[in-house]
Order: sequence, then C-alpha cells, then structure tokens
Amino acid sequence: MTTDLRAEVEAANTALYEALESADAQRMAALWDESEPDAVVCVHPGWPMLRGRSHVLRSFSAIMANTPYIQFFLTDVQVHVEGSDLGAAAIVTCTENILTAVTETDSAAQTVSTNVFRRRADGWRLQVHHGSPVMGTLEEIDE
Repeated sequence: MTTDLRAEVEAANTALYEALESADAQRMAALWDESEPDAVVCVHPGWPMLRGRSHVLRSFSAIMANTPYIQFFLTDVQVHVEGSDLGAAAIVTCTENILTAVTETDSAAQTVSTNVFRRRADGWRLQVHHGSPVMGTLEEIDE
C-alpha cells in the first residue's frame, strides 16, 4: 500500500470526526458512500444496527442536534488498505476518547471503532461505522 493511499484514508477518517464535532450535517453526508446506499451500515454505541444511507444520516443529524458539545481524541489508529483501484476498501480501527456535554454536566467516554471506507471516483467514502463502548481496561478484563 502506498503512503499516499494511507494518508487519504486517514484524512477521510479525520473528516468524519470533524464533521461530528462541528455538527455539520452537509459535511457528514458528503463523507458517506452514495454508490451503494443500501450497503451503508452504522452501529452507534448502545444502539441497534442502522442500515441504509438515509437512516444513518438521520441518526447523525439527531446526535448533532442533541449534543451541544463533543470532541474526539483518536488513539490507537490503524489503517489497512486493500487495493488501489476504484472500489478498493480500507479499514480504520481506533479508540475514540470522547469529551461531551449532553446534559448539564460534562462527561468523558471511550469507544473502540471500526470504519470501513470504499474508494470512489470522488475519494474515499464511508460505508460502515461500528462503535462499541469500552467498559473497562485490559487489566480489569484479565483479572
């Protein structure tokens, strides 16, 4: 895999979180795959699976409308790109360290996420986002 492809995918992944942080629904919509709208899937932590581009975009609009503040600090980011032609796939795994204010108090959470991108004529487009809450540390799980 070339460094350029990896950088393109990393930029697309970063754009997802920037769109959410800025509550920009148009920017969010531009990130998701339009070529195969029925293949678009999203699992927000604690939510049921959402299938279809329109359902996924509505969910993000609802989150953005009801979250006065959210900020992501991504760690453990790993990028794997398979292929280089149109239709190529890329998988990004990361830990989302989240600061948010959804009520009167601020809170912090950690989620592990998998984002799957497809290479289209207009760039890398998100096809799958799956976030799972982290309930403890590896040390706690080992005990």
